[in-house]
Amino acid sequence: MSRPLEDYALIGDTHTAALVSDDCSIDWLCFPRFDSGACFAALLGDRSHGHWSLAPRDRFRTAERAYRTDSLVLETVLETDEGTVRVIDCMPVRDNRPDVVRRVQGERGRVTMRSEFCPRFDYGYITPWIRKKGRRLNAIAGPDDLTLHSAVVFDITDPDHPVAEFSVGAGEAVDFLLTWSTPQHEPSDGLDAGDLIEHATRWWREWAGQCRYEGEYRDAVVRSLITLKALTYGPSGGIVAAPTASLPEQPGGVRNWDYRFCWIRDATWTLLSLLDAGYVQEAKDWREWLLRAIAGRAGQMQIMYGVNGERRLSEHELDWLPGYERSRPVRVGNDAAKQFQLDVYGELMDALHQARIHEIPPDPDAWKVQRELMDFLEGHWQDPDNGIWEMRGPRRHFTHSKVMAWAAADRAVKAVEHFGRDGPSERWKQLREDIFDEVCAKGYDAERGAFTQYYGSRSLDAALLLMPNVGFLPATDERVRGTAAAIEEELCREGFVQRYTMESGTEQIDGLPVGEGAFLPCTFWLADNYLLRGETKRGRDLFDHLLSLRNDVGLLAEEFDPRSGRLMGNFPQALAHIPLVNTAFNLKSGYGPVHRRAETGKRNP
Repeated sequence: MSRPLEDYALIGDTHTAALVSDDCSIDWLCFPRFDSGACFAALLGDRSHGHWSLAPRDRFRTAERAYRTDSLVLETVLETDEGTVRVIDCMPVRDNRPDVVRRVQGERGRVTMRSEFCPRFDYGYITPWIRKKGRRLNAIAGPDDLTLHSAVVFDITDPDHPVAEFSVGAGEAVDFLLTWSTPQHEPSDGLDAGDLIEHATRWWREWAGQCRYEGEYRDAVVRSLITLKALTYGPSGGIVAAPTASLPEQPGGVRNWDYRFCWIRDATWTLLSLLDAGYVQEAKDWREWLLRAIAGRAGQMQIMYGVNGERRLSEHELDWLPGYERSRPVRVGNDAAKQFQLDVYGELMDALHQARIHEIPPDPDAWKVQRELMDFLEGHWQDPDNGIWEMRGPRRHFTHSKVMAWAAADRAVKAVEHFGRDGPSERWKQLREDIFDEVCAKGYDAERGAFTQYYGSRSLDAALLLMPNVGFLPATDERVRGTAAAIEEELCREGFVQRYTMESGTEQIDGLPVGEGAFLPCTFWLADNYLLRGETKRGRDLFDHLLSLRNDVGLLAEEFDPRSGRLMGNFPQALAHIPLVNTAFNLKSGYGPVHRRAETGKRNP
């Protein structure tokens, strides 16, 4: 079996990120960007596909780990019969080259350590040349050049499998620095690991110190915000959905997608969480990324882009990797970038609306883009689409998509009436009313007393829990209450919410075999639905239950499998940490992102 996702912690430098296991093996790392080929890919295969381990040679009794307070600097304490060591891992927020810093620090006794440094470029496909010069190793293949500066000497008798054994006594430290470069650039000289670790600690603590949330869930909120920041690509401001690719939504399943790209929807929700926490600069950076990424004709807007706004994200399979839990195919790239998803227009319009509410300085280009998007939406809101869940079956009239088209029109009206933007507000008001009337007529099943997944269906969709969040209808409306009740009855398994109805005919809708875990964001949305109805205890109890799913360092994946009790899907997932922040704000004061967004909407009768 593959190692449980709960065993991994995240380190990163706002350009890329690595996953470190609880026994101190780096099993996933892409250099130099999130979406680059992995040089350690054991996560999707085995150790032969690339890893860098650093642990006691002999079996250790216990392992305890934690991030340094309010930082992304990881410390793992390993206790053996010989003594105790502390392994410190981090990736300093970079000036130019990406670095991984590792320090082994003796705490008690003298412990014999063993490190295996086995990079494999291109997701485990390419075994590099490894050259040794003193205590420095160079791993070279094609455009990639890794340099490992080490305080100890590696044995490269087997050049494909360098190994170092060394001992560390109490008060001693052994350091490692891994740097990526290209053949055109000289590798860096070894730098002081202690200074780099302290620099990384200060950088993250200064950033976390800007958080304006103060309440009983502060530790969980700050950890989630740090995770979201770690998923931001610093040079552009784009925010990736996750740092990983092809982690399955069900063990052995085929729903294995690459999430190392910037979804408009996910990035928008991340922006709202950061705004409420007080991170204005991130909002400005994201807006600039957004305007660059979607520049061009409104009809060509994609649902996702590369970290620098790239549009071609061609999906292909890596047939040499066996996959996590033997889940194949292993995919990189994502063909969903070609889909038409109507809801992203609403999320984008809402995000820019919230930026104005938070008094982000106006950008004339932003309103110009919004005007063009509204022109497109007016002519295409009645078109079928692929929906929020990126259905790979035929396009349909998904109810949630229409609700978000309504939200786009609503925010356009408010831009004119509340913020003095120039636009045809009366025409947009009529558009808003037309969409509302159609959704209530075609998206609502009076017999079931619930809104359904798409027009004319009896299927349910947990995304409809978001209707009151955007102000389409209040959570107390009998139609919304009926929808939530139906979702609780049919989509909940052991207290967790699945995304949508999965039955024998589902494959005709999403184009995939039935089967996945419970989707954690949907369960947070149900908690918010309780809070908006005034059922605070139910909302708090469900929120606390969700917090209990986090691993020992506070991270959540995309999904949870109640049968095995394991996290599933890409990890850590922005879309799981975003609603954690939102719900914590709502519980704190009764007035947070959900309440605010609901109040800005048009409450139709």
